[in-house]
Amino acid sequence: MTIRSIKNILDSFRNKRIAVIGDIMLDKYIFGHVSRISPEYPVPVVDVTHEDHRLGGAANVALNTLSLGAETMLIGITGADSNREVLLDLFRSHGLATEGLICDPSRPTTCKTRILSQNHHITRVDFESRKEISAEIERTVLDSFETLLDSIDAVVLEDYNKGLLSTQLIQHIIASARKRQVPVLVDPKLQNFFAYKGCSVFKPNMSEMAASLGIVLHNNDHEIEDACRLLQEKLEAETIIVTRSDKGMTIYNGSFTHIAATSLEVADVSGAGDTVIGMLALGAASGLDMVTNATLANLAAGTVCQEVGAVPVKADKLIKVYQEHLQ
Repeated sequence: MTIRSIKNILDSFRNKRIAVIGDIMLDKYIFGHVSRISPEYPVPVVDVTHEDHRLGGAANVALNTLSLGAETMLIGITGADSNREVLLDLFRSHGLATEGLICDPSRPTTCKTRILSQNHHITRVDFESRKEISAEIERTVLDSFETLLDSIDAVVLEDYNKGLLSTQLIQHIIASARKRQVPVLVDPKLQNFFAYKGCSVFKPNMSEMAASLGIVLHNNDHEIEDACRLLQEKLEAETIIVTRSDKGMTIYNGSFTHIAATSLEVADVSGAGDTVIGMLALGAASGLDMVTNATLANLAAGTVCQEVGAVPVKADKLIKVYQEHLQ
């Protein structure tokens, strides 16, 4: 790839429409300094300097596709609480449509609070429910999806096992999208791992794949390839892309391609997977070949890992990093 070709690819993303369906989260960050241990219990005391709220989970995927110019429609659920209001404010400030933010008063808005000192994580506090959504909420999600289906170029299913993506919902979305030849890209978790049969792109990480297949995986190409073949027998996906931490990623679509990790300084891996699936969706919507698509997604993940917290990829930084590391 040349700089010109990357710019052309990024320009092509601007006329695409991406639907993201999945578990929406509010990421709260509390920053401070540790200078003493509590006299009550042997734990660090964090003197808070400031707080920050960011979009997480499926919302961060949507933020990634939106930040590269694609029109993005996000469908997910929240509770009827103050954190929903914070999410609504964040959606509006980023320019994300709020129509797909479905309110379910029976559950809390998923919120993950991270406490950091000098950019090191001290602890995390989670407010969430992992129960499956009701039949009524499921119908609302499906109706929202069906209204979008004829106008989108790709759909992402972002599963954090918080109860939104039931087996029935997954199968309906994949079947409907396939009828209209809309690519479906999946970022799975352990529950319902094998429910995504027939999807276009399935993107587990290595540990998720090993746990779901019930095998031990060492991070070498031979074992990864064997695991991909085994997974493909169960899923019948068009393409499997396994993210492998410091070993980069492996593509399997009838043949194997191994892409090395970008040698960038890592500050925080939060949100890297969200960036990968968002970039892959944009590439699929634009008709990119899978190796080019995954290479760009791998590079984009490296750029967001340079910052603390989940942040979206930026086109100018992606181009700059490519010039410095891959040309």
